[in-house]
Amino acid sequence: MSFYSEKELQEIGLKSYGKNVLISRKSSIYNAKMITIKSNVRIDDYCILSAGENGFEIGNYVHIASYASLIGNGKITIKDFCGVSGRVSIYSSNDDYSGAFLTNPTVPQEFTNVFQGDVVLNKHVLIGAGSIILPNVILEEGVAIGAHSLVNRNCKSFHIYAGNPAKKILPRSKNLLQLENKLLQSIQEQTKY
Repeated sequence: MSFYSEKELQEIGLKSYGKNVLISRKSSIYNAKMITIKSNVRIDDYCILSAGENGFEIGNYVHIASYASLIGNGKITIKDFCGVSGRVSIYSSNDDYSGAFLTNPTVPQEFTNVFQGDVVLNKHVLIGAGSIILPNVILEEGVAIGAHSLVNRNCKSFHIYAGNPAKKILPRSKNLLQLENKLLQSIQEQTKY
């Protein structure tokens, strides 16, 4: 088995987690006590989840694919039915690249100017492979980000964005909302018995 057992999940020390949580043993989790994971979540090989002082929340029915990196001191929130493709990087903090300050975590804090801002992926957000999400970005419900995009500002609901920097290119179908309702209804019916 490449996923942690129930006993191993408990030993990681997550703040909380739900049912059917599959986390690869080959992933790296830092500051686990600040990470909340709901149910039906899968985190694949070589992912890095590093929670900052403001925490990290993952909703229901979320998949984080191999080699994704979700790090920073700001809060990262991933709501229900989101998908984070392989090699995606989500940063909730970032160094100042202007040259006015030193950079990287090995330098004492008084010589750096690290910017932090929360990152929110609302329901049904999909992020394509190799994309980068920078601090202080909100992806509204139903946003899809094309592969290898750089997202440095908020994105409006039910649109597809792509490019560097990412720009709105097409509307996205809302049919997935009907499918979500059907799935949740079928689960309710199954639990009645």
